[in-house]
Amino acid sequence: MITISVEQFCNHAVSAGEISAEDLLVLKREVIPDGIACREEADLLIALDRAVPASEGFADFLVAMVVDYVVWGERSTGYVDRETATWLAATISGRNGPSPVGARIAQEIVREAQGSAEGLTAFALEANRWVREPAARTRRHFALAA
Repeated sequence: MITISVEQFCNHAVSAGEISAEDLLVLKREVIPDGIACREEADLLIALDRAVPASEGFADFLVAMVVDYVVWGERSTGYVDRETATWLAATISGRNGPSPVGARIAQEIVREAQGSAEGLTAFALEANRWVREPAARTRRHFALAA
């Protein structure tokens, strides 16, 4: 059986210009059947969400996988420390602020975690405002959960 890496999957999706429903099935069944394994995989998939249009369901799948990884895969289990919160805020923010999916990821992590760094809660609230209020988009500075 040939294993497809997250990087190969992302390269394919960028080349195709989209994440099709079939691609989503491949991602679920063959690429990350057991979930996201490391931060690099999360970084790639979050960047992919920004780069190409996706089939219905990709956003929900991405949110669930990143939440599961950050809350239950990182240590301390169930808690998001300052260093993890800083990484997450930076990867979700990208260059231009969070996407709607990125804002959902931050919000769901705050909801799911038993505890998290205060900066992550502030970031999730700001990200939510960023995607809901177009006027907020003129502001380029983001609190990076530090």
